Amino acid sequence: MSKKSLELKQGIKAHFIKTDLYKTDLTCIILTTTLKKDTVTKNALIPFMLRRGTNRLPNQYLINKELENMYGASFNCGVDKMGDNIVLKFYIESISNEYALNNENILKMNIENLLELVFDPVKIDNKLNKDFLEIEKDNLKKVIESKIDDKDSYALDKCISAMYGDNGFGLYKYGYSEEAEKITIEEISEYYDWLIQNSKIDIFISGNIDEEETKNLLLENENIKKLRPRIENYTLNNEFTESKQIVENVKEIQENMNVTQGKLVLGLDITESMDNLQAVSLVYNAILGDGANSMMFQNVREKASLAYSAKSTFVKQKLNIFIRCGIQIENYEKALELIKVQLENIKNGEFTEEDIENAKTYLISGIRNVEEEQDTEVVFYIGQEISKTNISLEEYIKRIEKVSKDDILKLANSINLNTVYFLRN
Repeated sequence: MSKKSLELKQGIKAHFIKTDLYKTDLTCIILTTTLKKDTVTKNALIPFMLRRGTNRLPNQYLINKELENMYGASFNCGVDKMGDNIVLKFYIESISNEYALNNENILKMNIENLLELVFDPVKIDNKLNKDFLEIEKDNLKKVIESKIDDKDSYALDKCISAMYGDNGFGLYKYGYSEEAEKITIEEISEYYDWLIQNSKIDIFISGNIDEEETKNLLLENENIKKLRPRIENYTLNNEFTESKQIVENVKEIQENMNVTQGKLVLGLDITESMDNLQAVSLVYNAILGDGANSMMFQNVREKASLAYSAKSTFVKQKLNIFIRCGIQIENYEKALELIKVQLENIKNGEFTEEDIENAKTYLISGIRNVEEEQDTEVVFYIGQEISKTNISLEEYIKRIEKVSKDDILKLANSINLNTVYFLRN
């Protein structure tokens, strides 16, 4: 596997991932811009409006027929939150050219169709299709209203919102129903035009590709030609840009809902600045709560039987760790106290070299598996690009291997509890 990047224009990059591990080619277009309260709902609407038609293929029937002609290629789109940014994602996966029965250039069709879907949508009087907007507004409102059905994700979102408010990372990636209702076709069309000409654009192409041929397909494409250079309009988040202050008064929030299982979330800040911070944080988090060998799993879930689920997640873009537990509601105080004991135990060095090695083995196994799935590999490199921490998988592994117990202790003693959120009846 090899990866090369090329700046097509200022603020617009192509990334070529050449690999012979798959029988498919995957093209992905990523639009990245800063999360803001007044645009988050528009960003959520746009991918689902664009999927409905292009100037050449103005409805979903024709789009599906085109995909069928590409031997059943698949198209997908959506939005995700990465730190203080929203990313709009568009994918087409198709068979590699060598498997086409009639020597068709399927990769060319793949790239051209995806570029059309993103950059050449159906327009009427220079505006996006109003019917598409009304359909997708209703669909988006259903998505937003259904978020309460997944209590784990709901509790995590509420904890993040309590920590960050209506700014950047604190915003819900699909926005707000009341905002969706008010959006007009004029507003969404104007915003789409702004987004296309101002967001950071990354095009990832993965497969057993000819890099020179693929580069020329992009450079000669009319939809690429009409894009103008831009200063990347997004927020850079990484271990060097984030700075956390020690919180003197921990926020404690309890929300009542008709639930049978309580959802406990602890939001932690990493206040330390140190070499190899991301790798150290990953190893620390694996020891704390990521995996079956972790303290959270072994001590809170298995030994004490205080949680149905117990895990922690490291968010590298914001230097946060979130501990998440599903518990019996009456066990709230006991579970919270035992979680705090785990945090103190790590601070006091009450973990072994075997714990460190188990954590490293677990993490390195996950990193090696990145190459096993094409979309996972692309997502890895998207995260690297947006955070400007472009390192190879092998370098990533070396940084994990380098972490010492002293590093973990230093980090552990810089971790500060910010917010405790509990969803209960």
